[in-house]
Amino acid sequence: MADGNVTPAIVALGANLPADTGRTPTETLEAALAILSQDADLSVAAVSRWYRTGAIPIGSGPDFVNGAAIFKTTLSPQPMLDRLHEVERTLGRTRGTRWEPRTCDLDLIAMGSSVFPDQQTVTSWVQLSLQQAMKASPKGLVLPHPRMQERAFVLIPLKDIAAEWRHPVLDLTVAEMCARLPAEAQAGVTPL
Repeated sequence: MADGNVTPAIVALGANLPADTGRTPTETLEAALAILSQDADLSVAAVSRWYRTGAIPIGSGPDFVNGAAIFKTTLSPQPMLDRLHEVERTLGRTRGTRWEPRTCDLDLIAMGSSVFPDQQTVTSWVQLSLQQAMKASPKGLVLPHPRMQERAFVLIPLKDIAAEWRHPVLDLTVAEMCARLPAEAQAGVTPL
């Protein structure tokens, strides 16, 4: 990786459809990590184990395989997201409707303790109800991911590798956000 400011990038990984190549969702996510690890601007710092989770909304598709990874990167947020989208496309992801089944989903969850684009924007998205969030989507990148604190499929894998990472807006660690999840949400995320 080139010299410069190195930032930890938290990425949530998910897949619930086999790839056209015949890869299982787990194999596709492992392929995504392999592709990303070859990038000169990234290095893999930590990877969680894989988990099985139900699709959201309930009944919208097969169960997902989910995990989390931390990369050290010199990229800024938008180029990092662009790189993740490029890998998704390489692995067969097409973007149609929100929350549809997919072969590869790489979500940029956070970049260190950065708040992007600004505190007011992040706070307004974090404060939306689930019903409001299901009808709206930001016009651009928002970091930390505004729904991460509600998603067991993000937090439980992330707890494996970054339990003490602190949300810069909510001032809660990953472990604290996990503890606030409803018991049924936690029970729905099981290690493979």
